[in-house]
This record gives sequence, structure tokens and C-alpha cells, in this order.
Amino acid sequence: MDPQALTPSRIVAELDRYIVGQAHAKRAVAIALRNRYRRQALTGEMRDEVMPKNILMIGPTGVGKTEIARRLANLVGAPFLKIEATKYTEVGYVGRDVESMVRDLVEASVRTVRAERIEETRAAAREQAIERLADIIDPSTRVAPTQGATPFSALSAMLSGPGGARSVPEAPPPSRSDELEARRERTKQEIANGFYDVRIIEIDVEEPQTVLTFGGPQMEEMGGNMNDLLGSMLPKKRSKRRVTVAEAKELFTQEEAAKLIDNDALKREAVRRAEEDGIIFIDEMDKIAGPGRMGGGPDVSREGVQRDILPIVEGSTVLTKYGPVKTDHVLFIGAGAFHTSKPSDLIPELQGRFPIRVELSSLTKDDFKTILTAPKNALIEQYRQLLATDDVELSFTDDGIDAIARLATLVNEQTENIGARRLHTMLEKVLEGASYEAPEHGGSVVVDASYVEERLADIVKDQDLSQYIL
Repeated sequence: MDPQALTPSRIVAELDRYIVGQAHAKRAVAIALRNRYRRQALTGEMRDEVMPKNILMIGPTGVGKTEIARRLANLVGAPFLKIEATKYTEVGYVGRDVESMVRDLVEASVRTVRAERIEETRAAAREQAIERLADIIDPSTRVAPTQGATPFSALSAMLSGPGGARSVPEAPPPSRSDELEARRERTKQEIANGFYDVRIIEIDVEEPQTVLTFGGPQMEEMGGNMNDLLGSMLPKKRSKRRVTVAEAKELFTQEEAAKLIDNDALKREAVRRAEEDGIIFIDEMDKIAGPGRMGGGPDVSREGVQRDILPIVEGSTVLTKYGPVKTDHVLFIGAGAFHTSKPSDLIPELQGRFPIRVELSSLTKDDFKTILTAPKNALIEQYRQLLATDDVELSFTDDGIDAIARLATLVNEQTENIGARRLHTMLEKVLEGASYEAPEHGGSVVVDASYVEERLADIVKDQDLSQYIL
């Protein structure tokens, strides 16, 4: 989507298609995204001086924190990475160092750009793939390669001196007769139209290279660089496979597309996007925030992780196998429930790097009803289409939807509040019988209030049982 057309109100409207409620959080991320476009429109020194305003989302699980960030990244095609703060350890301890989040972001950016380049070259690559298939299906129309100079003949000419070896003029490229040319074009057209799709053929395909590893995560960049070096020096390993023409067409298209891509330009673009448009979502930040400063003092490991994350969020240069990557303009979105700790328990320097704080509210019964029916990927519509593949017509009445939302709210209040994720467990339990019997019986299933009560009421009443089942 055109960044200029993404006004904050337009961004919020797009997020509303998938996420219910949480208007304050949507406004905050919409403004942050629009400020990125505004910064890129600046010129001169001011463009480098404007830093992103990182966001800290505070709210219980299942209310949409991750989904807001993920949908935001998908909206603009920005490189996106979701990580948990608890997976990192302080420098000097065994585990993943915090710089690996930047390397993972660049890897995500490389995958995105590569997919775009493959799509751009798909038409030309498909033509080359059809040419290769025509050589296999009708070998008589294949043109024999010219016998040009080999590396050994060139080396011999160099060693022999000016008069030691005579250069042999290259033969003109061979051509097909008009009859063979017409037959080949007909074969290529039939391949393109799928006439040979079910035929089994034997082809040579490139095998994926084995990535060399040299120990733990700290050595992963050395392993990646060594693998790239050796991969460019050694010949690619190929193996024979028996596949259908349709599968061979796709395999050859991917191989030919890879040949058409400028890998150096791809890496430069991927690094640029990671630096300018990257979004890193750091979840579970409350788990690395100490419960307080009284008594035993700060937890060394928790505070150590915070201090290691700090320079990444502040803006630093991280070395990756694609080159140095600056994090000055990467947008960081932190999130956490903060039940037993508070944002003020984070170290002051890290607090200051998340100037925008948004509190997400718990979901109500009305929110649950909206989640079940309104979003583009509404849960009820998902189950309806799933069961339709087994010729089951699934329908929900208004009182049935109301009953599911009411019971989900009740269980969240009685046990742990897991937000909208509770709806998944409720619907699975309600539709367990219908899903089990669907392939044999088909027919129609109407989910009303009595249908829901019959399958959930006893479990909801028994709080001990609902902790395990719902």
C-alpha cells in the first residue's frame, strides 16, 4: 500500500478489520508509523536526528498486543520480528545474546525481499523452465551446445606464447530447421497449458547446501559466512529425482529465478529496509523487570538483560553476515502484562527509550461477541468453512453466540484471564462432536444457546475441571 495514503485514520481502519477494541493502542502505532513516513520525507541533517518513538503496551494476555504489531507490519510490508525478552541472557552467560534479534530481523528482511524479487522474475524464469522441460520431453528439438574454448585450451594458449598455439575460430551457433522450430514451439505451448503435467520425468536438481555450524549461537555468524564462502567456491551438488512435469516446472522456475536475482543488490535492499522500516516486537518485558528494589536488591540476570537490550534500543551498529546494521531508526514495541511488576521496575534508561505507553483493557462479553462475528478472519467463519469441506453446514444463532461469549467471560473471571484465546478452547469443546462426526454424517449443525449450555455448563460450574479443560 502507498505509504502516503496511509494516514493514521486509514491505518486504524485497516487494523479494525482484524482487531476488536484497543483504540488507544491502534492510535499510538498508527501515529508511530506515520511519523516514519514523515521522517523519510525530510531532507538534510534533520532526517537523521528524528528518532522513532518506541511504544510500550501494557495489558493482559490475549487482548491483541502481538496482533496489532503484526498486522501493522503486514500493512506496509515492513520487516517484522517478534521475540520474547526471556529468551535472552546477560553477556557472559550461556544462551542467546541480544544482538541476535537484529540478525534475525535482517534475515526476515532478506526473505521478504527475495520473495519479491522471485515474483518479479517469475515470468522470465518460467520461460526458461519451459525451455528446459522441452529439452527433456522432446530431446530431438534440442540444440547441441557449441564447442567453444575450454579453460584448459585457454591456459595452453597463454603458456605457449604468441606463436605457440593457433586460435580456433568459434563455430556459428547451430539452429533448428523450420519444422523442428515449429514442433518445439508446439511442445512449449503444451507444457505451458499443462498438457504434460501428470507425466513422470527424471530431472537433475540442486541440493540445498548444508549450513556449517561451529558451536553455540555466538558462532552462528562465523558459520554463515564460512558456508557462503565455501558455497561459492565448491561446485553445487545435484541429484536425480523422479517428479511430475508440474512439479518439475515449479522446481525449474525457482532455480531460474535464483539465477536472475542480483544477490548483492538484494542484500543491500534488505539491510536498508531493516534499518529504515524494521519493527521489533519485544514481548514479556515484564518478566525481565524486577518486582522492586527493596530487600534482596536487583536481580542480576534480569537487570543484565535490560542493560544489554538498552544499546540496541538506543541505536547501535550490529555486525551481521550481510554487513553492519544500524538500529537507530528501527521501531521497537515492547509489551507485557505487568501483573507482579510495573513499568517503573525497568531500569530508568530503558524506561526512557519507550516514551509512549499504552494500556490495553481486558476484553468484555460484547468484545467477545464482536470477535466471534465481525473481523475479516472471524472465528465462527473459520469453523464454518472448515466443516464445509466435509459437507457440514454450520450455523450459529444469536443466542448461541451470546452464550459462548458469556461463558468465556465467566471462565476468564473464575480462572486465569487469557483474553480472546479462551474463545478457541470454548469453540473446540462446543464443536468437538460435530468435528468428529462430520466426515461420516455431513448434514447441518445449528449452534444455539441450548446446544452450548449442554456441552459447557457442567464444566464451567466445576471450577477445578474448567481449569484443565477450558
